[in-house]
Amino acid sequence: MRHLYLHVPFCPTLCPYCDFHVVRRSAGAVEAFLARLEEEAAALAASHPGPLATLYLGGGTPSYLRDRELARLFTALPWPLESDAEVTLEVNPGTLSPARREHLRALGVNRLSLGVQSFQDPVLARLGRAHGAAGALGAVEEALAAGFRVSLDLILGLPEQNARADLETAAALGVGHVSAYTLQIEPGTPFALAGLEPDPNREAEAFALARTVLGGAGLERYEVSNYARPGEEARHNLAYWRMAAWGGLGPAASAHFYTPAGPGVAERRTNPPLPRWAAGEPPARETIGPREHVKESLMMGLRLREGVDIAALAARSGLADLEQTLAPAAERLAADGLLERTPARLRPTEAGLDRLHAAVLPLWEALEAAYPPDGVS
Repeated sequence: MRHLYLHVPFCPTLCPYCDFHVVRRSAGAVEAFLARLEEEAAALAASHPGPLATLYLGGGTPSYLRDRELARLFTALPWPLESDAEVTLEVNPGTLSPARREHLRALGVNRLSLGVQSFQDPVLARLGRAHGAAGALGAVEEALAAGFRVSLDLILGLPEQNARADLETAAALGVGHVSAYTLQIEPGTPFALAGLEPDPNREAEAFALARTVLGGAGLERYEVSNYARPGEEARHNLAYWRMAAWGGLGPAASAHFYTPAGPGVAERRTNPPLPRWAAGEPPARETIGPREHVKESLMMGLRLREGVDIAALAARSGLADLEQTLAPAAERLAADGLLERTPARLRPTEAGLDRLHAAVLPLWEALEAAYPPDGVS
């Protein structure tokens, strides 16, 4: 285990589009969270001692914790870090003061993921964000000046949004990484209950603008929704997309481990929500068999411009004839302009990144026709 995710569920505001596991602060809640985290981290480190190549603190808003709480959180993590480890903290722009930046640096954080979402005040108000455009700009500029690697998040295709203006502002700031997503209306969120629906045409136009504006500024599209300058790719997220092993701490966090001596290929562990997690309830465990592992690997790997090494996937899954099984579908997808085939890899084209489902579904269908269900769960 060289990669670790830690979920901090506390948020100053609950945005109307968010369906992550987030809660407001309450008396004793952070103390209980930190106490349980210390126990969980010690147990995981005993079986998976590291060292870590990446550590990612997400949420929620990890930067919403107070200085002493953040210090205790980092003290609870017993893993050594590799010399060039990437340590990322998700940050709300309104929580990043000069003193806080220095505190984060002292704790070992070297990369900030800023949830900007937009640089337009009306759009931010519609999204329920606590910061304004000026605060977002200031937070990015000050983080860069302080020497942090900076990634910022944008949501594209929103009503009343000037997507080009947001993208040009992001590109002009000089950040190394931009995640440019479209708004997902998840069931049960206030946006869903209000009947808000995405506009596919507006989203498609915004995605095309992202390729043009960010690409023109030297930020290359290396994943469906992620752009980076060379060497600034999110190493932690690459571990997910490449189906590495990773650990998960905190409520609702997930983990992925390979099980060479056990049933199936891998095991997924998913922690319960905060109250049950804090009470010590163990994670749910799911065994991932060969067919399901290949399906997940194709979906995740074809999100990346680099694509999937099919021979390596065949060896990892134990499906020795995988290349031959997928070849007819891969040839059709190549003819349709969605995939590129090389002797070693399947790679999505630009059109394949835009139409990921269309690029993956025929491969899944070929897989399901050739192999019976795994029979494990």
